[in-house]
Amino acid sequence: MSRCTAPVRGHSSAAAAAQCPACRHRSRYCYGGYSPSYSSPSNYGSGYSSSSSSGGGGGGGKTQSSAKPRWSKSSSSLSYTTSQVVSLTPVREAIEKLAAKEPDLRDVFLCHAWDDRQGAAQELHSLLVAAGVKVWFSEKDLGLGVPMMRAIDKGLANSRIGLVLVTPALLLRLPKEGVADKELSVLLARNQLVPIVHNTSYEALRNVSPMLASRSGLDTSEESMEVVAKKIAELVAVQADLPGMES
Repeated sequence: MSRCTAPVRGHSSAAAAAQCPACRHRSRYCYGGYSPSYSSPSNYGSGYSSSSSSGGGGGGGKTQSSAKPRWSKSSSSLSYTTSQVVSLTPVREAIEKLAAKEPDLRDVFLCHAWDDRQGAAQELHSLLVAAGVKVWFSEKDLGLGVPMMRAIDKGLANSRIGLVLVTPALLLRLPKEGVADKELSVLLARNQLVPIVHNTSYEALRNVSPMLASRSGLDTSEESMEVVAKKIAELVAVQADLPGMES
């Protein structure tokens, strides 16, 4: 019986899944060595549509399958790959359940390397806030005199999902088991996180954290940081969609 290669190679794209001996003949992808309970994109509901597009954004001019996830409004101009819809759907389902139970939680916890706090992490934070996302961000939420780990614990507990900004700086920090490593451990255990790869690659990430690399996310080599932030904003915007809640 063929074995899934996700724990080693990751299924960060449809092409990666196609190369997996266990998944290439299936209508669903495998992550972390197991088959998720959600079905293929054709079953996501009336909000889903697909087409083929020729693309920039790191596609090298190759034809890529594009899709419209059910949580993306019909008026949205954002285009998703089929693999993005597959990987983000279980995260969206978790968001909807938490939003119904605990509507006052923040949308996301932003995990990043300390060295990125005034660079890429600050840029992503600003774009997310501009898009209407409620973000826990250390540069803003760690007050003077507040114990760092206690503040981070509260931030993690009071956020629906985690974003992990994967940069060269984070890849250097993780083996040292610092604060970012502790945050990542909690997020991985919760199974509610979206990696955002920036200025590096999934291959480099797999050399440091195969478990995190097995989670598909978004990549700024394929689309701009602004587009990534807008996709996260769509992913977490649930108020108008939940019964009894107003936008």
